[in-house]
Amino acid sequence: MYDRILVPIDGSPTSERALAEAAGLARLCSATLRLLHVMDPLMHITGYERPEVFVREIEPALRKAAQDLLAKARDTVADERVKAETALVDSVGQRVSDVILDQAAAWPADLIVIGTHGRRGVDRVLMGSDAEQVARRSPVPVLLVRLR
Repeated sequence: MYDRILVPIDGSPTSERALAEAAGLARLCSATLRLLHVMDPLMHITGYERPEVFVREIEPALRKAAQDLLAKARDTVADERVKAETALVDSVGQRVSDVILDQAAAWPADLIVIGTHGRRGVDRVLMGSDAEQVARRSPVPVLLVRLR
């Protein structure tokens, strides 16, 4: 049914729940997972650090944390005998939902499994929802997973 499942992860409990759902589905379908983390280093600039400090210390630390997150997720699904690969993509100001959709098309994915916080009303208007944008614009099926 599904051969290639894209799973965006950010380390949140919601994304961990989506990863667990995707791993279960991949096991049933003998599918391969692609674990995707989108990193925007510019989001972490405060304006107080010198540029050389950011380039030499902060950005490499952010990248290492992202790689560690992906490695931990890959190890988690490997323990369940699920094939997985990882991708770390820089967005540099792009919406996360756009990066996810670009990656789904480029890989190409048969399904996207993504965690959602299930915000409603004013919270959704103020915070936005990358998961909602992915679900609305995706050319492939999307499974939205809530924490509960």
